Amino acid sequence: MTDIGICEYVPAWANSPFAGDNLAPWFAVREAETIIRNALRKIGEEYSMDGEFAIHRTATVEVGVVLKGPGIIGARCYVAAGSYLRGGAYLAEDCIIGPSSELKSSFMFSGSKIAHLNFVGDSIIGSGVNIEAGAIVANYRNELADKAIRIKIATGVIDTNVEKFGALIGDSVRIGANAVVAPGALIAPGTKIGRLQLFDQYPY
Repeated sequence: MTDIGICEYVPAWANSPFAGDNLAPWFAVREAETIIRNALRKIGEEYSMDGEFAIHRTATVEVGVVLKGPGIIGARCYVAAGSYLRGGAYLAEDCIIGPSSELKSSFMFSGSKIAHLNFVGDSIIGSGVNIEAGAIVANYRNELADKAIRIKIATGVIDTNVEKFGALIGDSVRIGANAVVAPGALIAPGTKIGRLQLFDQYPY
């Protein structure tokens, strides 16, 4: 039940610096720091280093951003003031992190946007994804005694054997303002999640 391939949701993974890391998505985000550190060893001269963060020369990182590496910020990205990137963060080209947003142990692919006042934890975000203001991608089942992430899918239940995993978000997904994606979500490409909606795949 655990044969969920990242590339089924995010084809760009196959051509990314992480293509050789053929892990289930919940294991990939758990190993985000190691995976990104390995990619940093091959980073090009068009990047400058800020601690353990590689920042492309065409990217904009405003004053007041907190970067706790390792991480990579790609070409033409924009990271707004008050944002916090930590625990292994990867932004492909043309990504936007809006003001006062937090990205933790996550991978974002080209043209994706986190508007502002967002938290996204332990997730993989495909290309062309838009996450509106205030929306949360939660990564931990604080409300349950058993914190293990389980995901209900059409063919059964996936036991991930991890306690922290946010979501695998396919290309071109739209998540409305103040929506909540509960821990352990597999969101198919092109899905639209409405404003104030809860998206939860836990097998209650």
